[in-house]
Amino acid sequence: MLFLGICGTIPLVSGCWDRVEINDLAIVTAAAIEKKEGNQIELSIQVFIPKSLSSGGGQGGPGGGGGVPTTLVRSEKGSNISDALSKLQSKLPRKIFWGQCKVFVFGEKVAKEGIKEHLDFLLRHPQPRERAYVYVSKGKAKPILESLPPLETYSGEVMRELTDLHIGMRVTLQNLDEMLTGKSHAAALPLIDILPPGKGEKKLQGIPYIVGAAVLNKDKMTGTMTEKETRGILWLRDEIESYTVTLKPKGEKGEISLNPVSAQVKLVPQIQNKKWKLLVKVNTEGTVIQNGTNMILSSPKALKDAERSYQKEIEQRIEMAFLHTQNKKADIIGLGKEFYRKYPKQFNKIENHWNGIFEEIEVEIDVVAHIRRQGYIDKPAGLPEKEVKDK
Repeated sequence: MLFLGICGTIPLVSGCWDRVEINDLAIVTAAAIEKKEGNQIELSIQVFIPKSLSSGGGQGGPGGGGGVPTTLVRSEKGSNISDALSKLQSKLPRKIFWGQCKVFVFGEKVAKEGIKEHLDFLLRHPQPRERAYVYVSKGKAKPILESLPPLETYSGEVMRELTDLHIGMRVTLQNLDEMLTGKSHAAALPLIDILPPGKGEKKLQGIPYIVGAAVLNKDKMTGTMTEKETRGILWLRDEIESYTVTLKPKGEKGEISLNPVSAQVKLVPQIQNKKWKLLVKVNTEGTVIQNGTNMILSSPKALKDAERSYQKEIEQRIEMAFLHTQNKKADIIGLGKEFYRKYPKQFNKIENHWNGIFEEIEVEIDVVAHIRRQGYIDKPAGLPEKEVKDK
């Protein structure tokens, strides 16, 4: 019976007959998708070079010391990503593996024409991570993958590090799908450009950096936002984390810079007399990191003036960002979901023309801003005693 039991279980043991060794994989670290002539797309992949580690190329980065590059970039055209991918595979001796791809960049042209079809492949294929970050390039996307940043081993790592530092928007494949399939059918993606190389650096040693955000209505890019406008959107989405606010108190020549340590944002949808309104409640606290005025912030009156300027600065940022999204007719804030939660019946009646309603929404901003820490130095540093104002 024992012998028969062993014989019966042997066929059920899978073993490792279908294993794929890591030496047989072409590990993709980043990918770019661009629009080409003839209604074709170009897929570019950034592939890790394993032997660069043993050659010392990974220690100083691909641009430093003339070491071995840590990645290579290969491109192919096709009618869609699947077609281009099959052509790429025929030119690589290893099996293309998407499991470590943490960055996807859409070229500006393909983003304007629509990314729905390409997003379908990335979400349907079993290997790409849903937590991979998504970007839109300012211009062509391939040069971003080809750049050789001095500080990191490859450009895909630079973009991932910037996003993890919460510089600009942070959007994954899953986030993008949820935004486009949600009530608003709109999204915003970080906008990437290349910082030109410095003096004495090589041509390809430019560094990718975030210059704002690309606004998508449904799946098509309809415009862009500056870094300041993007910060306002982050306030509205309650995603603001690493940032500095610089304000100028009324009647003062210099400026005060704050590094807020906490911010709570609440969106309150309202329908009054058939008018759709939004109340934005913000509660934030800041810490003084530089005082360029002649004010003593330990003085209650001076502190109150600074807090009033702080409050006004936040209100202006949020209002500017909200008006910008209304002009673009793209609800990238996700207000459709908020109104649906509170007024499901009313929202269902206007869902098909929500963009028109969103364009007419009145916004009221209520900011409570406090400066909790003025720093260890009461008086402005380097300022003579007679020029200090004690309001």
